[in-house]
Amino acid sequence: MASPAQQHTPAVSSDDFEQIRSVVHDFIRTKVVPRENEIAETNAIPDDLRAQAAEMGLFGYAIPEEWGGLGLDLTQDVELAMEFGYTTLALRSMFGTNNGIAGQVLVNFGTDEQKKEWLERIASGDVVASFALTEPGAGSNPAGLRTKATLDGDQWVIDGQKRFITNAPIADLFVVFARTRPAEGKNTGIAVFLVPADTPGVEVGVKDKKMGQEGAWTSDVSFDGVRVPTSAIVGGDEETGYRAAMTSLARGRVHIAALAVGQAQRALDESVEYAANATQGGKPIGSFQLVQAMLADQQTGVMAGRALVRDAALKYVTGEDRRTAPSVAKLYCTEMVGKVADLAVQVHGGTGYMREVPVERIYRDVRLLRLYEGTSEIQRLIIGGNLIRAASK
Repeated sequence: MASPAQQHTPAVSSDDFEQIRSVVHDFIRTKVVPRENEIAETNAIPDDLRAQAAEMGLFGYAIPEEWGGLGLDLTQDVELAMEFGYTTLALRSMFGTNNGIAGQVLVNFGTDEQKKEWLERIASGDVVASFALTEPGAGSNPAGLRTKATLDGDQWVIDGQKRFITNAPIADLFVVFARTRPAEGKNTGIAVFLVPADTPGVEVGVKDKKMGQEGAWTSDVSFDGVRVPTSAIVGGDEETGYRAAMTSLARGRVHIAALAVGQAQRALDESVEYAANATQGGKPIGSFQLVQAMLADQQTGVMAGRALVRDAALKYVTGEDRRTAPSVAKLYCTEMVGKVADLAVQVHGGTGYMREVPVERIYRDVRLLRLYEGTSEIQRLIIGGNLIRAASK
C-alpha cells in the first residue's frame, strides 16, 4: 500500500512550482535584499516592491486557482516561505495574512457567496485581509475571547477590542472572531465574521512601535456597535468559528516554522561570509575552531529545521497529522532561529551589534516568531496534551 506521502499529488506540478520558486528566489535576492535598510528606515515596503509582489501573484499564491490564486498547497507554501524568510520579514507580512490565517478561513470555511465576493480580490492584492483574533485578554488561546456579537433582527452587532492585528492599518477586510454565546461543553460559542474595514464603528488604532520587523504594521482595532448582515458570518453558521481558528492557526504554524528556517539560513550565510573574510591577528576568524563550532551549530539547526518543516507540511496536506506536527515544527524552528541569530551576532562580534548590519536586524525580528500564532509555551501544551490523549485511548 502506498504511503500518504506517495499518494500526495499537488495541484501545481513540480515543474511549474520550480519555476515559481525560482522567480521568487531571484526577486528576494536581487530586488528585496538590497533594500532592507530602506525598508527598516522608512518602516514601509516600497510601493514598487508591493506592485511587483502583486504582479507575481504573491498575494494569492496559496489561494486556489479557481479564485485567481496560484493554488499552491502547504508543501509548496513552505518552500516559498523559506525564500521569504531570507529577507526582512516585513515583506512576507504584507501578503502573509491574505494567503494564510485570514485567507484560509475563507478558502476552507466560507460559503460560495463569500468566496465569490472576496477571494479573487484577496488573491490579486486589491483587498488586504486581516485576521482579528488576538485580544488584550485572549492571545494564543482563543477560548478566552471577549469580543461579542449579538443578533439584532437580520444583523449582527459586534463590540470588542482586538490587539496586535497584523496589517490592520492597511486592511480592507477584517476576519473577526467574536463570541455569540457562552461556551458550553464542546460548543465554544465563537463565530467568525467578515467585516469590511470601512464599516461604521470600526476604528483602527495607531501603528504599534515594535522591537523589530519594521515595515510590518500592526495595531489595535476596536468594534463599537459594528453592524453586519447575517450573510457576513463565515460558513453561514455560528459553529464554524473556533474550528476555523484552530485549523488556520495549525496551518499557519508550519508556515511560520518555514519562515524561521529562511531567517536562520540568512543568519548562517552572513556568519560564514563574515568568518571567511574578517581577520583577527592576520588570520580569518573562520580559521579559529571556536568560531567553526558556532557555525556548525548554526548549520545543524538549519538542516534539522528544514527537514522538520517539510515533514510537517506533508503530514498536514495528507491529513496524517494536523495537530501535533505543526506545533512541533513551530516550537523547534522558532526556538532554533533565535539561537542561530544569537550565534550570528557572536560570530560578528561588535559589528553584529551595529544597526544596518543584517544579523542585528535578524536578531530582533526573529524574537517575535516565538510569540505569535501560539507561543512556545502553548505549543508545548498542545504537543504534550496530544501525546497523553493518544496514549489514553
